[in-house]
Amino acid sequence: MSFKDIIGHEDIIRHFKSSIEMDKISHAYIIAGQVDSGKKLLAKAFATALQCENGMTEACGTCKSCKQMQSGNHPDVIMVTHEKPGVISVDEIREQVIESIAIKPYRSKYKIYIIPDAQLMNTQAQNAILKTIEEPPEYGILLLLTSNLDKLLPTVQSRCLVLNTKPVRERDMLHYLQTSLGLDEEKAYFCLDFAQGNLGKAIKLARNDEYVQIIDSVVSVLKHIQDMDVEDLERALSVIEQYKLSINDYLDLMMMWYRDVLMFKVTNSVDKLLFKSEYMHLKKQAGMFSYNSIEEKINAIERAKVRLDVNANFDTTMQLLLLTLKEN
Repeated sequence: MSFKDIIGHEDIIRHFKSSIEMDKISHAYIIAGQVDSGKKLLAKAFATALQCENGMTEACGTCKSCKQMQSGNHPDVIMVTHEKPGVISVDEIREQVIESIAIKPYRSKYKIYIIPDAQLMNTQAQNAILKTIEEPPEYGILLLLTSNLDKLLPTVQSRCLVLNTKPVRERDMLHYLQTSLGLDEEKAYFCLDFAQGNLGKAIKLARNDEYVQIIDSVVSVLKHIQDMDVEDLERALSVIEQYKLSINDYLDLMMMWYRDVLMFKVTNSVDKLLFKSEYMHLKKQAGMFSYNSIEEKINAIERAKVRLDVNANFDTTMQLLLLTLKEN
């Protein structure tokens, strides 16, 4: 819950510390960045520092407020939740934020609201929270966390201070993966290459056994997809459906496969490949596909991600994707 425990994001941390030191805290922030890029860690560290009883820019970790933050039971730091996985409703915003913020802090200087996945607020919810953002009580602070800034209304964005996360330096990620998680060099580099500067993503890959299964599934599908008939494609789709809750990671790995194909086509080298163990299959596809064909496959994966993000039919979207990837 402390700034010093966060890897990377120096610019955002510097801004937060400076605003605390100068006592110039904004009433509404948007922290924008990829899923697992550290937005919630930054928000919690900022909230902890603001509520810490020592009044410094770095939380002490020992006062009552810091201990309440560590236990997740701070009465004046509210994590907004929602029942439906794909939407934050206007009623949830009214009940958890608008009605609540009118009550003064229980024991702290500030009353802080953290809204994860703020892009899930529907239009009514965003319009409802707008007045609170425009005219907050002096003790109120809103932290909106989003992986898709474009889904927040321009009126909401314009009234918040927007902070964008940036990729973490490779050397910092590698050091953390090897020293803190104890990964061997080969696995650490695989996680590093896959995550592309997103430390949270690398950590999930390192810790989650399902990721190994996802990787195996992606490799199994893509190295044989050119030879699949209709029944094979149906079987592949049924396997992919098992990872529906992790479909963004699945699609990211698919994209990395074709980036490897493109990389080998350009360099004729295995040095920068993510799927080094599949060198022969990557080489075969690099010789089989044109640059335009590889680019179209990568774009098709991006389009699938966008469609699924707006709740398009899963089976139809993935069927279309598999057929596109099968084409030469």
